[in-house]
Amino acid sequence: MKPRGSGTIRLDRLDLKILATLQTAGRVSNLELAETVGLSATPCMQRVRRLEAAGYIRGYGAQLDIDRICSNIVVFTEITLRNHRREDFLKFERGIQEIPQILNCFLVTGGYDYLAQFIARDIHDYQTVVEDLLDRDLGVEKYFSYVTIKQVKRGAGYPLAELVSQQDP
Repeated sequence: MKPRGSGTIRLDRLDLKILATLQTAGRVSNLELAETVGLSATPCMQRVRRLEAAGYIRGYGAQLDIDRICSNIVVFTEITLRNHRREDFLKFERGIQEIPQILNCFLVTGGYDYLAQFIARDIHDYQTVVEDLLDRDLGVEKYFSYVTIKQVKRGAGYPLAELVSQQDP
């Protein structure tokens, strides 16, 4: 399976097993990974390095329990731009890269342009972040905020088995 718009390596079922394992257990040893996917250690390491070099693995990191670290709120925000020229979208997308409180932002279809996920200390901190966003003059016409009450499911990674149809020979 090749990713869209890419001339990179073709993924087989072992590559997908490696990726699925690493996204939930990034600190697994190469030996454990090899046993999990049914390879010997050297070919497994070669595959991991090849997947890293091809850009399928963007990095390794810890999944933090932010609620144990600090008090916070998560807010989803619908954002509509004033104008809809290509340069307006590019200006907005470049500008939000500098705002660390925006965890994720998606260009969407429907009644607004972007859906952004913010994290802040509290509602007042969120409002300060939004006011800073507006002060940057990134073309925001209006926004609607949805403060979350609790997270009822936390993703542990992409469901590769469900997303990728395997056509292995």
